Amino acid sequence: MMILKIRAVGLAAAVAVCIMVFPKTIFAQQQNPPATTVTGGEKTVEESYLQESLEILVIKEQAKSDNRDMKLVALQYIKQAIDGDRKNEEIRRSLEDLALESTMVITRSAGLGRATNDFPDIRAKACEYLSEFPSVETKDALVKVALGDREPMVLSSAVRSLGKIGMNDGDEVSQILAFIINRFDVLFPDNSLAFESLVALERIADKNGGIKDPSAIRAVMRIATGNYINPVKTKATELLGKLRSYTASSVNSSSNSGASGSGK
Repeated sequence: MMILKIRAVGLAAAVAVCIMVFPKTIFAQQQNPPATTVTGGEKTVEESYLQESLEILVIKEQAKSDNRDMKLVALQYIKQAIDGDRKNEEIRRSLEDLALESTMVITRSAGLGRATNDFPDIRAKACEYLSEFPSVETKDALVKVALGDREPMVLSSAVRSLGKIGMNDGDEVSQILAFIINRFDVLFPDNSLAFESLVALERIADKNGGIKDPSAIRAVMRIATGNYINPVKTKATELLGKLRSYTASSVNSSSNSGASGSGK
């Protein structure tokens, strides 16, 4: 409760500072309207910047809160920013913090007992929205989630976003996906997580002309013959066929290139 009060005071103070800093600018705009002002209620460049700055400030403070409802509101504001094409690095970092909470930072009451910031639904939604910010930094954050989180729903969301981003330099992501598949297959097979992993591997293969990582292929085979429901096993079998077709195409392309070179 004390943390929330302190952060609330901090947010109020920050907003107050913005209000104290910008009135002269706004007053000047009223006296001498800039060329960017358009009739019909459209915001000036300065007003839009002020609104966006306040939006980012509110999102950052709410994301840092220990209160689940405040985090949910932060995610709602983030979704509005994404839909309004107001994506930026500050919002991405707030999503990264939310996705990695309880993985990188664990808060406990009086330093003991169960975690007080363990909200799997928040982390899962943050992982989902991170796919809207494709970058190496986002990929690295999602890899940390995949390696550190224990909740299948969070892992499923992280895996899905990794597939959408599609980066796989040095087979890094495909190896992570294989690790997740194998880990849960041994402990407790999860149909949803297995299916999302297959979809992610398929997307990575589509974006990179196939997958050459043996561990990923073995993981797909494990699902195809494992203790999963039929739709998941069918998806695994279909993916194996698709991966073989990518390999065949690569071999044929290399052969044709070699034949053309020898012909010259």
